[in-house]
Amino acid sequence: MQTRPGAPPVSLFQAAALGSLQGLGEFLPISSSGHLIVVPWLLGWAEHGLSFDVALHLGTLLAVVYAYGGDWWRMAGSVLRGLRPGRPFAEPDGRLLGLLALATVPGVVAGFLLEDWAESAFRSPALVAGTLAVMGAVLLAADARAERGRGGLSAIAVSDALLIGLSQAAAIVPGVSRSGATISMALFLGYRREEAARFSFLLAMPITLGAVVLKVPKLLETADLGLVAVGVLTAGVFGLLSIRVLLAYVRARDYRPFVYYRFALAALVVLTLLVRGGALG
Repeated sequence: MQTRPGAPPVSLFQAAALGSLQGLGEFLPISSSGHLIVVPWLLGWAEHGLSFDVALHLGTLLAVVYAYGGDWWRMAGSVLRGLRPGRPFAEPDGRLLGLLALATVPGVVAGFLLEDWAESAFRSPALVAGTLAVMGAVLLAADARAERGRGGLSAIAVSDALLIGLSQAAAIVPGVSRSGATISMALFLGYRREEAARFSFLLAMPITLGAVVLKVPKLLETADLGLVAVGVLTAGVFGLLSIRVLLAYVRARDYRPFVYYRFALAALVVLTLLVRGGALG
């Protein structure tokens, strides 16, 4: 299957493969954006562009809505109940919605300011290798604090939500990992592994929705809708799977396997760069 003129040059198989990478990498702390850059580069595929990457986020958006739609409904209901007495954030669910809104702001600002870099300079395998390794070390250090977790989402302070939001903003650099950065920050702040992951997953919805609304309509003007649909469907299925797997996994285990995976992938990219004589494309 071919794309129409100006559309991302991907095959049906590649669309499905990229969707699976997006779905797994968005919620596991291994960086979906980093994988969408280095895996095609390692395999010699043509550059498909940031717009197609963003389209795949529609799949992971659907996954997180399916997994946490009930939570968002309760939070919205709590805020609406509190509007009449003038206390929209008085209840725990309403307060959580306010914290998620606050934590989303830094990511929105970063996306606006660094959009051009995200589409050019940041799409470098060498950069991704570095961020994979550095954030792997950060996640390892953060995970060591998880045993001292101090409570659930109702205990998150305003300052903590803002710090987690700032860490999400750093994930505009591929290889950092949105989930990895936000989970790491929550662990550093003393929250339990499972609660850190849940807050990270809830936080994915507003920032992902914004990116999809801004980018996807333009892509659909030129893209092969069949290819986009395959990528989105695959991303959604694997996204929901990764949410379920990670939440079940961290109830009893730590994040070290993901850290080691990040180190291994970074090493593979560096080795490939050396073999290819330092070529970045």
